[in-house]
Amino acid sequence: MNRMLGVAARIGAGVLLLGPPAARAQRPALSGPRIGCAYPAGGRRGATFEVLVSGQSLAGVTNAFVSGAGVTAEVVAYERPLTQREVEALREELGRLVEKMKANRGFRGGPAASPAAAPAAKPPAAGSTNAAAAAATGPWTAADEARMAELRAKVATFMRRPPNPAIAETATVRVTVAAEAAAGARELRLGTPQGLTNPLRFEVDEWPEFVEAVKPPSEERRGDRERPDGRRGPAPPPKPADPLVELPVVVNGRILPGETDRYRFEARRGMRLVIAAAARELIPYLADAVPGWFQATLTLCDAEGHEVAYADDFRFDPDPVLYYEVPADGEYAIEIRDSIYRGREDFVYRLAIGERPFITGVFPLGGRAGETTAVELSGWNLPTNRVAFDGRLAMPGLHSIAVGSGAGFSRDAPFAVDDLPETFEKEPNSQHRTAQAAKPPVVVNGRIERAGDRDYFRFDGRAGETVVAEVYARRLGSPLDSQLKLTDRSGKILAFNDDFEDPGEGLETHHADSLLRATLPADGTYYVQVEDRAGQGGPEYAYRLRLGAPRPDFALRVVPSGINLRPGETVPVTIHAIRYDGFTNAIALALRDAPPGFALGGGAIPAGEDRVRVTVTAPPVKGGVYRLRIEGRASADGLDLVRAATPAEDLMQAFFYRHLVPYRELCACVVARGRVPYGLKIAGELPVRLPAGGTARVRLEMPTLGMPQALELELNDPPEGIVLRNVTFAAGRAEIEFGADAEKLKPGRSGNLIVTAFGSRPADPGGDAARNRPRFPLTTLPAIPYTVVPPPEKQAAGGQVP
Repeated sequence: MNRMLGVAARIGAGVLLLGPPAARAQRPALSGPRIGCAYPAGGRRGATFEVLVSGQSLAGVTNAFVSGAGVTAEVVAYERPLTQREVEALREELGRLVEKMKANRGFRGGPAASPAAAPAAKPPAAGSTNAAAAAATGPWTAADEARMAELRAKVATFMRRPPNPAIAETATVRVTVAAEAAAGARELRLGTPQGLTNPLRFEVDEWPEFVEAVKPPSEERRGDRERPDGRRGPAPPPKPADPLVELPVVVNGRILPGETDRYRFEARRGMRLVIAAAARELIPYLADAVPGWFQATLTLCDAEGHEVAYADDFRFDPDPVLYYEVPADGEYAIEIRDSIYRGREDFVYRLAIGERPFITGVFPLGGRAGETTAVELSGWNLPTNRVAFDGRLAMPGLHSIAVGSGAGFSRDAPFAVDDLPETFEKEPNSQHRTAQAAKPPVVVNGRIERAGDRDYFRFDGRAGETVVAEVYARRLGSPLDSQLKLTDRSGKILAFNDDFEDPGEGLETHHADSLLRATLPADGTYYVQVEDRAGQGGPEYAYRLRLGAPRPDFALRVVPSGINLRPGETVPVTIHAIRYDGFTNAIALALRDAPPGFALGGGAIPAGEDRVRVTVTAPPVKGGVYRLRIEGRASADGLDLVRAATPAEDLMQAFFYRHLVPYRELCACVVARGRVPYGLKIAGELPVRLPAGGTARVRLEMPTLGMPQALELELNDPPEGIVLRNVTFAAGRAEIEFGADAEKLKPGRSGNLIVTAFGSRPADPGGDAARNRPRFPLTTLPAIPYTVVPPPEKQAAGGQVP
């Protein structure tokens, strides 16, 4: 939650009346529309189908957007949970219908039977009580029957609605995928009057799709009934037959509490089945579930119900994949469930069953930019075991490899591209005395080929040199859990590392790659040792070892991946800097090729800082959705570094852990609602020079007309030690006074200050005017850059402090 510090400022008689900061209650940031799951989470090329998208704050949802070409979507319905008052009204209507049904069918007491199951009753005898009631209410009609069923279904849905408000509202979206649309992962968002939602993964596939029917709400369990076993109580619903699907197929389903979904299919002898689940891949993190995602398990059974294969993951990937070569013709069944029998509407899965190619490993895991690399493939149903990666035009970074056959394309396998010289590990190098010579800087492509194997590399170094050794394995799909050791000629350990946490890997929860950095104590020969921490090995245990001097660099993440704002409005966003190899320099930020009128405020990440809050301002347009790109520039070791900021969502896992999950598009939605925010502008020189232990003032230009009677300014998530002390007002201008705590802020500290403006309505006459005055958000000021400077008495002669 953002920390909010501020003072109240009331415009009146030419001054802003101030309230003490301590008197202002902390207010949470306003939350926008969000979606938590989509069902089904994908579809086939050339098909039109409906998707249920569940989330919150979706009222008035109007649009749906799917990234990439060839997919269109439109919203066709919206539902929200009933309120308790609405349910009571439905129950009252249902009670009246029950009485009418009894009157018409001659009921004389006892538990109410289901009207659908009630035997036909003779009309009540003339002059009876029931006859009088029936005459008063009218005859029982088919419309009454249908209305009763509708009411019961609505009440039952209310009784079993999701306990999590994050998925309480549902929009029905009709999706059309063109026959020529590219297969693969897309992003789905909804558009509402408040703006765009966060994105969700949405897949386009070539195979036929099967969608498990949405489970109907269980009948409301009120009253006793006779069960088939003779006991009293609500009778369990009959178990439906397991669906029979035809291969190849992608099955879409979701798991409710305690459920196991089971699908039958016919298979022929000799078929090489790959059954791959996508569950955690669709929704990476659930905030309120442990371990933080839907942990699916797969069980394959033969016609007699015997288990023939089982998987609860694929190596370190939580989504299970199993391979099975069919021994005989017949019927088989695949079961999917949560590992500990949890479930909810957002436990969504896609289950691909068939002879699709599946890559289990590549070697090498990468290649050099500007060159073509021969790559060995391992896996199932592969049309070839060797491909050439054309890196002649590839930039350094992460790329991918996939292969296809008549059964479709495999999943992408990651492939790294670097601009350093490359070489291959050569055996024998499993001992200190047989270490392979390496000449930094270099990338070594190797394997831990068997259990207990270790790879040694030796290099010459000079006293005072800094050397970095880094393993890329788990980040590139290898099961290797690496360990690194740096030793001198005598075997003395100079540096050791097991796990290095790379904050740029937002989907990793076990950071198993290693990185060490050390300063060499003397001229001589040194040794680097690579091994698997658990002593495992095999052909798939591949790695890339980068060895050489530090290469200072950075990556950027912009949060959130969707920015919602009104025409002319300014909103804050956060830019995270992920620093590598000791990079500490400042990073200049800018919008790249932005639509006319968009502006970035406070565009710099200070030296040594890992994050900064900046602002984005929209032009005074009517509205629309725009794609933005934020770029960072810095220098290191005489090189100019330019890096694009990757859109990301800051997601919580299992109540505690947070991850920056990357997405493809940074979208700005200018919402054409309400009036254009008031034109508050920063005047004067920036950055503000804020003396440690002192104060500094910032001038605002304000419109003279149209301002609300009361205006409140608050610092939004300020740096510790900086407060908003005072605000004064004159016609068309205002001055904000900031204060800096000398004990918490040292000279040289810099960053941005974000100020939010709120308008106030007249106070409730019966309440506390200082605390209960209703207020509404107006806008956010453009980011105010600041630099902490020494106090005036320590500044050089002639120095000025604003």
